[in-house]
Amino acid sequence: QVQVGESGGGLVQAGGSLRLSCAVSGRSVESYRMGWYRQAPGKEREFVAGINDAGTYYTDSVKGRFTIARDNAKNSVYLQMQNLKPEDTAVYYCTAAGTTGDYWGQGTQVTVSS
Repeated sequence: QVQVGESGGGLVQAGGSLRLSCAVSGRSVESYRMGWYRQAPGKEREFVAGINDAGTYYTDSVKGRFTIARDNAKNSVYLQMQNLKPEDTAVYYCTAAGTTGDYWGQGTQVTVSS
């Protein structure tokens, strides 16, 4: 059974940095399109960044500030977030999408204070 788990969230001041980690068990991350989504209070869940064999993808609001990377040896995906803004405050979710289905983690809270 595939399981996805996030870690690394926390409270940071505006302009600061955080690194989120996503560990996948049950199957190789190379088998999936990996992505990060976020959901702020009162808002819909939105795409943040994605990675697959073709490359990396970002929503416009995080381009130049966030970097997604995959470590096949550790079966993990990371989201390096820099120059964080209060509007980045949300629960961040990792997802693995593949032929066997879509798998989501439980989410990790990121709070950016002004």
